[in-house]
Amino acid sequence: MPRDTPDLTAETLLMAYASGVFPMAEARDDEEIFWVDPKLRGVIPLDGFRMSRSLARTIRRRRFLVTTDEAFDAVVDGCAEREETWINRPIARLYGQLHRLGFAHSIEVWDGAELAGGLYGVAMGAAFFGESMFSRRRDASKVAMAWTVAQLRLGGFRLFDTQFLTDHLASLGGVEIARETYHARLRAALAETARLPERVPEPDEVLALLSRDR
Repeated sequence: MPRDTPDLTAETLLMAYASGVFPMAEARDDEEIFWVDPKLRGVIPLDGFRMSRSLARTIRRRRFLVTTDEAFDAVVDGCAEREETWINRPIARLYGQLHRLGFAHSIEVWDGAELAGGLYGVAMGAAFFGESMFSRRRDASKVAMAWTVAQLRLGGFRLFDTQFLTDHLASLGGVEIARETYHARLRAALAETARLPERVPEPDEVLALLSRDR
C-alpha cells in the first residue's frame, strides 16, 4: 500500500479507519507509515468470545485489577516494547492525539502497582478497532481481551476489528472474514452509535456475560 509521511493528523487517521484501512510501519525506527487493507480481516464476534476454563479461573481469583484509559501511553509503550514492532514514533504520536480527542482507548491489566498487560484501540460509531496488546504476566492479555469484549457488548458495539488473525486471537474466538464482508459490516457499524461504559465491570459481571457464549 502507499507510504506516507509522518506529519499525518488524527483527522486523517479517523478518515482512514472509516474507509477500512489502518496504518503500520516497517519497524520502530522507520519514520514512514504505510496503509493496509487486508484481503482477509480478523474480527472477534462479540457474541462468540471463547472463555477457557483457565481464563475463567484467573478472572474468578481476581488476581488482576482492570482499568480503562488510566495509562494509555504506557499501554502503547508496552505494545511496542517487543523486538520487532510496527509501532513507530509517528504512530504512537497519532494514537496519543486520538486518545486526547476521545477516540482511542486503553484497557489496563494491573498486578498490584505494576502494569501486567493491556490493549488499545480506536472507537468510532459502533466499531472498535483493536490495534495491539501485550502481556507481561501469564493470561494478562487474555484478561484484557475479556474485559474489552464485555465492555463493547455492554456499550452497544457491533464490530470488533482485530486487523489480522493470529493463533492467540483464534484461541479466543477470532475469525477471518473477506475484505468485502468486512467493509459491509464496517459501514453498518459506523452508522450506529455506541459508547464504552463509564464503569469498568467487576469480574463476576464479565464472567456472567461471557460465559453465556461457551
